[in-house]
Amino acid sequence: MPYRICKTFEVENGHMLSKHPDKCRFPHGHSRTVELVLEADALDGNDMVCDFKAVKEALGEFLESFDHAMCMNVADPMYAEMKHRYDERIIGFEGIDPTTEVLAKVVHDYLEERLSEEGKRTGAKYPVQAGVRVAKVRVWETSSSWAEYEPPVGGTER
Repeated sequence: MPYRICKTFEVENGHMLSKHPDKCRFPHGHSRTVELVLEADALDGNDMVCDFKAVKEALGEFLESFDHAMCMNVADPMYAEMKHRYDERIIGFEGIDPTTEVLAKVVHDYLEERLSEEGKRTGAKYPVQAGVRVAKVRVWETSSSWAEYEPPVGGTER
């Protein structure tokens, strides 16, 4: 069993689910908690999977772009108007509804890529050793509902 750590972030975020048959197709928001579980087979030179500060630096700005933003399928009939009115506060998803499941995978893939980049960088204040993996990402939509993405055994889907 590898070593694991968990880091959480909170973000206020909205979405519209154009494929939904009921109220979720309308704009609505959530106070989301994003849980990240990272793992490594061995601890680094500081006896850590990686420093929590490294996770914050790798993901903080990306998650901030979702804060008080509306996620939408670009195929939604309202997308063009919303994008025109609110510009960077509208985040488009190409051909897919931005469900909580989709958001969990998007966060996973972004963090996995950033950790890979950090693992190759030398001289970082909070270094990330090669081999640190994102084991899973859980995104809470409400206090009683969450979605999770865990890559398949043997690596992430790309």
